[in-house]
Amino acid sequence: MKKFSLMIIALLLAGSSFAQILKPVKWSYAAKRTSATEAVVFIKATIDKGWHIYSQNTGDGPVATSFTFAPSKSYTLVGKASEPKPITKFEKSFGSNVSYFEDVVIFQQKVKLKSAAATSVKGSLEFMVCNESKCLPPDEVEFTIPIKVAGK
Repeated sequence: MKKFSLMIIALLLAGSSFAQILKPVKWSYAAKRTSATEAVVFIKATIDKGWHIYSQNTGDGPVATSFTFAPSKSYTLVGKASEPKPITKFEKSFGSNVSYFEDVVIFQQKVKLKSAAATSVKGSLEFMVCNESKCLPPDEVEFTIPIKVAGK
């Protein structure tokens, strides 16, 4: 009985190692000071071939990419996050025109700094990724983006 139990456990572990977790989007971050009291935060999505993520301003149906920035005493947001012009097409699965990005997209958020000291912009983003045959459940990613002291 003990050998049988060990064999079952070994088979379950071996089977689970073949399960593939799809992560078709890789996120990276950067910041650039534009003056002593202003900076731009860059949030970059690198998307695997055949997949796409949705614009912040997509049509009905898919979950739009969205950003939530943590309140801070060291900066304030200037407007909303900007994005390049998306691809807009009719998607049968949603029955409407939707706007999305393929390959690489860089979102930008301007911030007004309350001092010249180094700080970090913290927050989270939510996105949904799809290909021609399926969509993965919406995912949320937390981020911390350091802003260095001007000139350093």
